[in-house]
Amino acid sequence: MAVPTLTVEHVTKRFGTTEFGVTAVEDFTFDVAEGEFVSVIGPSGCGKSTLFHIIGGLTGDYQGRVTVGGETVNGPHPAIGMVFQEESTFPWRNVIDNVAFPLELRGVSRAERLERALHYVTMVGLRGFEQRYPAELSGGMRQRVSIARTLAAQPKILLMDEPFASLDEQTRLLLGAKVTQIQQRLRQTTLLITHSLTEAVQLSDRIVVMTFRPGRVRRIVEVRLPRPRGDDILTSPEFGRYVAELWVDLREEANRGLDAAEHLAT
Repeated sequence: MAVPTLTVEHVTKRFGTTEFGVTAVEDFTFDVAEGEFVSVIGPSGCGKSTLFHIIGGLTGDYQGRVTVGGETVNGPHPAIGMVFQEESTFPWRNVIDNVAFPLELRGVSRAERLERALHYVTMVGLRGFEQRYPAELSGGMRQRVSIARTLAAQPKILLMDEPFASLDEQTRLLLGAKVTQIQQRLRQTTLLITHSLTEAVQLSDRIVVMTFRPGRVRRIVEVRLPRPRGDDILTSPEFGRYVAELWVDLREEANRGLDAAEHLAT
């Protein structure tokens, strides 16, 4: 494997006091190589979002270390671009101005930032919608705007937290195919937090499976499916075997969570 671009080393995060607190993530270690697409999956409550916020520099006061290119992350990092699950477009800006926003913050001239923004608008398949406002777009289209805006800042690492969770299954698959196309074209180092096994297999080079809380690395699965992953791959027996294999892990960890909840209830 190539030299890691992102490294997470022995990360542990605890909320609350020693007596009454909860350990969300414990001794979590993995890395992402340059140009690699890695997904993190796990049962509800396993600490996926906590991990996302730690890597993105939004949550501190944890044990362990997160580095980008060997540099420790101690807060929001210019090399990391983030796409969130929640709606994040600016309703008062049209598509092109939404995408150009990070370039505006950097003081890039209007002509240059609009040219660069148009490049990413085209890349996510929204050419012709430059002057539309978010209220005029579908949920999937708005999420494309968010992805284009993040890419326009040219981050070294794209970090996404369940960006398609609110979309229907058909739109998820289509948008996933678009994200794969973009990632392969840019060779963009990408980390995706998701609860969808299908999405993880469709998009990833490797998949990190988390245990129930405290979230640890249960195992890392390498997805040996050819790219591009079109409909023939998504409907293949090999694809189905990866999904089924991951479901065995996820079901076992989810059952642990149910057992823990029942124990607390009694």
